Amino acid sequence: MYRPILKLPKTTYEKIWDYIGGGLFVLSILYTFVMWGKLPEEIPAHFNGAGEVDRWGSKIELFILPLIGIFLWIFLAVLERVPHTHNYPARLNESNVEAFYLNSRKILNEVKNLCLILFAAISFQMVRIALGEAESIGWWFLPIVLIGTTIPIIKGIVATTKIK
Repeated sequence: MYRPILKLPKTTYEKIWDYIGGGLFVLSILYTFVMWGKLPEEIPAHFNGAGEVDRWGSKIELFILPLIGIFLWIFLAVLERVPHTHNYPARLNESNVEAFYLNSRKILNEVKNLCLILFAAISFQMVRIALGEAESIGWWFLPIVLIGTTIPIIKGIVATTKIK
């Protein structure tokens, strides 16, 4: 089925999410650079489901999450710009195409920025643990990750069912 290519400007909602997600992500990278000289050679490199450190590694590993985050940021930002390539129900037509495109783009935008916020929080905690300021990321972290990434998807699916 042919899908029109629409030039839909980002909504204020999407821009706010981009500023929050991107801003916190960049701040976490800057924080890592600022604290680099104070860090020991071994830092927490992996956590179990309870948020406790279960592997220590070289401090260079602090750049793994930012690199994944940058890749994710770019990849999902590109996908946000091509909503006509996303998957839609058969009821997509000329009268509802804009609503479907915006909804799909908002889901991607929220998931992208929530992932960036989560990566920023993990990076920040890894530095704090390495410096002895904290012992774990906390038992609550895994449920927040699961709930935080699931809610936008469920919310988007519900919004999709309401598009006529």
